[in-house]
Amino acid sequence: MHKTQNLVETFRTERLYVYSIKTQSAVNYMKRYGNIYPQIINFENILIAAKKAQRGKRFRENILAFNDNLEAKLAQLQSELTNKTYKPGAYRTFYIKEPKLRMISAAPYKDRVIHHALCNVILPLIERTFIADSYANRVGFGTHKALHRFTEFARSSRYVLQCDIQKYFPSIDHEILKDLLHRKIKCPDTLWLIDTIIDNSNEQLPIVEYFMGDELLTPLQRRRGLPVGNLTSQFFANVYLNGFDHFVKEQLHVQKYLRYVDDFSLFSDDWNFLFDARLAIEEYLGNQLRLKIHPIKSQLFETKHGANYVGFRILPNCIRVRTENLRRARRRLKIMQNKYEKGKIDSERVSESIQSWFAHLEHGDTWQLRQQIFTSLPWTRG
Repeated sequence: MHKTQNLVETFRTERLYVYSIKTQSAVNYMKRYGNIYPQIINFENILIAAKKAQRGKRFRENILAFNDNLEAKLAQLQSELTNKTYKPGAYRTFYIKEPKLRMISAAPYKDRVIHHALCNVILPLIERTFIADSYANRVGFGTHKALHRFTEFARSSRYVLQCDIQKYFPSIDHEILKDLLHRKIKCPDTLWLIDTIIDNSNEQLPIVEYFMGDELLTPLQRRRGLPVGNLTSQFFANVYLNGFDHFVKEQLHVQKYLRYVDDFSLFSDDWNFLFDARLAIEEYLGNQLRLKIHPIKSQLFETKHGANYVGFRILPNCIRVRTENLRRARRRLKIMQNKYEKGKIDSERVSESIQSWFAHLEHGDTWQLRQQIFTSLPWTRG
């Protein structure tokens, strides 16, 4: 008999955790926002969106072309949104390996402006319902704050349950996502724009997963997947798991919990508590969000053995850089060194890159490592 009350039995018998996509009591307190479309299509908002969309990229050819007669281009976008004639363009896709293969989808620049215009208005309204320990794709949060919080939890707890959602972005169910967003927004015009963006998501990596109640063709009939490169996708991904965050905190009563995109961690001194929590989590994710946790990457273990998180390895007395992350960084540094030697990049670009990387490394115990890396490569030109 477990020392801790079996959470799965509580989940099933007491119905404290009965969450359906139609009747989630945990999100009923959220206010639904109406009449916000005029703010989205306001010309000043679209102009601000354009400046955000081109940040760090304004000298690219497509953006320079868009900025030629910018006012007329933005007025045209405003007209398309006002008349609901706006149609998203085709995505450009490419693949990166970091370390697993990931498909990135780049929307046309004018669509990225629309994404920013939408998020400028709806993100502040919905983000206030996020838990404090949700760290990804939020201004003022990010990897380093998540690392510090993870370290705090790990060093004050005996056990950690680390979970990773299997193929998260390709698995996001469009019908469920729309329903969750419709629960927060009641403005019909804004919902039209949201649905238009979701419906025009490009085809993602194919996934066939079955859940309770599915028929043979159900996984093929439901539209799934969001393009990773979109600002809206990053925001929608947080919305999709927001109810789950509240479930873990308020229904499972996990005091030490944090999430970064689709990686989430629970901490406790009670192994049985975390074991039961994992079963309840698997049931919730499958029944309510049509998601599964990764069977290998999701593990329950003692924190004294160390845990990998956001590129670092957190140990009881130090924080190290993960070997694979260091290997990739060395490769990138070597490539940059070769470009510098051939005159393809200047010293200012090299300095900015190194300072950025070192600023990241400073969040671990890496002083000797930084000295070693810097002195190992000669920054001279032939």
